[in-house]
Amino acid sequence: MTKVTIKKTERHYLCRMFKKGTRLYSIFSAKCPVCHEGKVFTYKNTFHPSKFDKMEDKCSVCGHKYEMETGFFYGAMYVAYALTVAISVATFVITYLIYNDTPYWVYIINILAVLIILAPVNYRAGRIIWMNLFSSYKPDVLEKHQKSKLKNE
Repeated sequence: MTKVTIKKTERHYLCRMFKKGTRLYSIFSAKCPVCHEGKVFTYKNTFHPSKFDKMEDKCSVCGHKYEMETGFFYGAMYVAYALTVAISVATFVITYLIYNDTPYWVYIINILAVLIILAPVNYRAGRIIWMNLFSSYKPDVLEKHQKSKLKNE
């Protein structure tokens, strides 16, 4: 049996991909794409049936408006659709590997079950990914926001 090892430089690269300042950090932590500190969704529980889709209007930390224009999140449907296709293909492959010779209805039931269970995750991921396509991390935005708050007071 061969032993698979990850080089130290590769491990550090993977760690850097998820650090604050990267889009992956904002996507996986559901934080504001501009300051990476404010929360995007009002409730943390993704699987609560009536609360999974509640979003903040703007970031509580930097003031970034999440819905940049009316209908901004229509594009998130395309991202969610792409995620749905990827999840469906992955479920199909896993079903094929586990149950090699099964009727087609087993595939359909498995795919539908996984898609229904992961619908809230898919909804949130689509919106966060869509926001991150149009907004980027700005480390100095916190200072500017605090200065503008002081001027207004």
